[in-house]
Amino acid sequence: MTNKNIFFIGFMGSGKTTVSAAFGKTYGKQVLELDDEIVARDGRSVRVIFEESGEEYFRDWESRMLREITDGSDTIVSCGGGIVIREQNIRTMKENGFIVLLKASPETTFERVKNEKTRPILNGHMNVEYIEQLMNKRAHAYQEAADVVVETDGKSVEQVVRDVYESIHRAGQSSI
Repeated sequence: MTNKNIFFIGFMGSGKTTVSAAFGKTYGKQVLELDDEIVARDGRSVRVIFEESGEEYFRDWESRMLREITDGSDTIVSCGGGIVIREQNIRTMKENGFIVLLKASPETTFERVKNEKTRPILNGHMNVEYIEQLMNKRAHAYQEAADVVVETDGKSVEQVVRDVYESIHRAGQSSI
């Protein structure tokens, strides 16, 4: 395994938080949840940040936090779903680590997030069709950013962690 940072990207509900935590535990790596770091520094929830200050303000926080946390290495970073919206974020991740894209279908994503009230991008649009539109809008950026892609539909967390490890290994990174 690499001593670089490993960045988990993907659409909301793809499994970034769950898989990064399990991956970190399995392989003894520090895990940072980017959104949690923003909330801790700003003092407001992501939903409240979006409501009170807007998406651009949140994206500025996201870019700033990404730059700060990439100073270290050997950290698993679970990124927010919109991290790829800004090209500078993709460059920062590429320069400082390895990027794993977790993918789930719109239907799986809906099932995973349908009861959550903390998804500001989906407020008022909690349906498969809207999720699919957003996924399609970001698909190119996700694909361009990713060093490896791992599907999560129908898999246990343990299987996804194994798939991530194997994908990183196949991509030429040294083993743990």
